[in-house]
Amino acid sequence: MSRSALVGNVTAMLEDAGFMVSDRCAIRPKSFDVAARRGEDVLLVKILGNIDAFDGHTGGEMRRLGTYLNATPIVVGLRTRDEELKPGVVYFRHGVPVLSPDTALDLFVEEVPPLIYAAPGGLYVNIDSKVLADVREEKEWSLGRLAKELGVSRRTVSKYEDGMDASVEVAAELEDLFDAPLTSPVSVLEGTEDIRDDEPAPEDPDVAPEDEPIATVFTRIGFEVHPTDRAPFKTVNENANRREQQVLTGHSAFTEAAEKRARIMSSVGTVTRTRSVYVVDELTRESVEGTALIEKDEMEAIEDADDLRDLIMERGDDPEEVA
Repeated sequence: MSRSALVGNVTAMLEDAGFMVSDRCAIRPKSFDVAARRGEDVLLVKILGNIDAFDGHTGGEMRRLGTYLNATPIVVGLRTRDEELKPGVVYFRHGVPVLSPDTALDLFVEEVPPLIYAAPGGLYVNIDSKVLADVREEKEWSLGRLAKELGVSRRTVSKYEDGMDASVEVAAELEDLFDAPLTSPVSVLEGTEDIRDDEPAPEDPDVAPEDEPIATVFTRIGFEVHPTDRAPFKTVNENANRREQQVLTGHSAFTEAAEKRARIMSSVGTVTRTRSVYVVDELTRESVEGTALIEKDEMEAIEDADDLRDLIMERGDDPEEVA
């Protein structure tokens, strides 16, 4: 299957699951392919045939963007260089959860979450520690007896009841011994921090020199500026006083490529409920499909966040109204 066909299939699956899906980010380099939202769940989705192509730089950018945009970064892929991705298993690359298309279909369309995740050493499941302790006590088994049945130490059994996850084999043996379901699903949309790769929190890249005057304006009027280097926008800017107020920003001469980026920014902004601004050297029109266009001189003259908001609303669309 070509990558283009795979992207189309995954996008159609998300739409079938009730997600609003952005236009494809058809630019290079790019950290994600589409943004998607269903209710309060927002996804930033990278779609790959071979997930070995997903590098740490892109993973770090997706995790940063997920934090800024209150979104879950995920990768949907078919295989590694060695094997096909197994259905029902969550993998992790550079701190980002990775699903096969079948696993994504089960999760988002059938609403059946995966039970298994891959980590160094094999495949694991979440054990419901309280249920395990309860069924062991109901059967009047000591920790020592259960440890003997499993062929592990008493300390290991105690750790299972304290919340340590177990291998798939041990979990299956526990369920056979007690004839009870003891596993809980892997929460892809929240809570994967406890089980994903031990990756340090990625730091923001530096602001590009040509974008520093724009970043200075945002900082001066009370925004925190988060630069990107693989997204269709240059920065994500958060209002320090109103965390729910975010602005995606681009900056360049107004070329055909800039218009394309502004259009993608508008689509992503609609999905993520963020406003978008493209700063240009010379103004020839006021907006591109909801992304407000502002001349650089106009931008540098803005005095406070309200002035910026009014200018954006005058020239662009409010993502809350569009959505």
